[in-house]
Amino acid sequence: MKALGSLAKDTAIYGLSSIIARFINYLLVPIQTARFAASGGEYGVITNVYAYVSLFIILLTYGMETTFFRFMSKEGENPTKVYSTALTMVAFTSLLSSFLVLTFIHPIASAVGYAHHPEYIGVMFVTVAIDAFTAIPFAYLRYQHKPVRFASLKILNILLNITLNILYLIVLPALRLNPFGIYDDQFTLDVAFVFYINIFCTIATLLLLWREWGTAGFAFDGKVCRRMLSYTWPLLVMGLAGQLNQAASQILFPYLYEGSQQEALSQLGIYGACIKIAMIMVMITQAFRFAYEPFVFGKSKDKDNRETYAQVMKYYVIFTLLAFLVVIGYLDVLKYIIDESYWEGLRVVPIVMAAEIMFGVFFNLSFWYKLTDRTIWGAYLSGIGAVVLIIIDILLIPRFSYMACAWAGFAAYGTSMLISYFIGQRHYLIAYPIRQIAVYVVLAALLYAAMHYANSGLPMWVAIIVNTLLIMVFVAYIVRRDMPLGSLPVIGKYFKH
Repeated sequence: MKALGSLAKDTAIYGLSSIIARFINYLLVPIQTARFAASGGEYGVITNVYAYVSLFIILLTYGMETTFFRFMSKEGENPTKVYSTALTMVAFTSLLSSFLVLTFIHPIASAVGYAHHPEYIGVMFVTVAIDAFTAIPFAYLRYQHKPVRFASLKILNILLNITLNILYLIVLPALRLNPFGIYDDQFTLDVAFVFYINIFCTIATLLLLWREWGTAGFAFDGKVCRRMLSYTWPLLVMGLAGQLNQAASQILFPYLYEGSQQEALSQLGIYGACIKIAMIMVMITQAFRFAYEPFVFGKSKDKDNRETYAQVMKYYVIFTLLAFLVVIGYLDVLKYIIDESYWEGLRVVPIVMAAEIMFGVFFNLSFWYKLTDRTIWGAYLSGIGAVVLIIIDILLIPRFSYMACAWAGFAAYGTSMLISYFIGQRHYLIAYPIRQIAVYVVLAALLYAAMHYANSGLPMWVAIIVNTLLIMVFVAYIVRRDMPLGSLPVIGKYFKH
């Protein structure tokens, strides 16, 4: 329980910072969706470009974060050499790839549909290259158990981003000013500056991390490099395949949608805006991952490690299901995060959130092949999921538009999760409390059905009251079954009797 308490503490810090950061970042959504109406397709451009970005960041970090944690805690390895070698490797590949992309920027931009705006691709790729490099110092902060500094830098980056977005998209247009030239009402200028703001904030974060990377040195050990590459290349394949499960739909959509390019971008923008509401699940999964990865590798030598992993899985499912119900219960309020012209896409929210829960379970399960150094299985499993997603996209996007994207992600994560569980139990047996988890899943499904009826058939404020009571039913079951109030820290003493 002490280990779980430590994990809970770090997850709380990462989680709180992630929630704060995401909440601040959410402010970009109403700003950008209000500035760019759904019919114009401008937000579709942002959604599409950031889908490419999510793949580039996986490519340029090539699993080095997980590899870093594995080798920093591995017997016989020198942590100083591991850190400096990882830093040097990612710095070199980031610089080389940036040089190649900028050299061939025009054919690359044409290939992805932005022949008239190569600056979109150039600026965002350099941004990703810098982000890939800073991923190693951020991993080092996690290794040192410095979640406060980690969180502070992440939040500061987003605060700067939101401030500059407000300045450029709201204040300056209201004053009809453009510090870079004559004011231009065309959306292409606005979209470009969304990307320019991003690279500025990324460079600022790089400079603030000077203490972590500037004093670490760039010493390189060839033997360590070869061992790390041998471990990490399957993680690269796994990461790309896994990210395809999130990004492929947004990348493929303009090519598969049966309509004009403008209409395709408009529909993609609706999907991209609505899944922002579902990102509460991404926050929880991300916060959990930041804390859980170093926790798992650090606890791998303990005798009770498998029992702990099983309990962590149960509590992860419990609290992600609770988050799911909270978002669905208050969706009529949360929808105001985005402009009204995007509301027609709100039906994707529960599907995307359920898919993210399964992704989190898949991440929990993934440690059977990481701890046994069978990382190639990660590539296989994520690859299978990516194939499922792409097939569904190709078959269904022409007919069902962005709803096909939501269901494709659901099917992909579900497939990877189930296969990983059954194969993992053969190689690294963990007695997960499946029956207990299943009860929570069934209860959440029943409560969701009731909420769906309330949201569609009752006045908004009546539905919110009903949904609040339904959420309390779920919380009451948690307290009664797995988390009695007397066991809680600080306030638990008031419920002992």
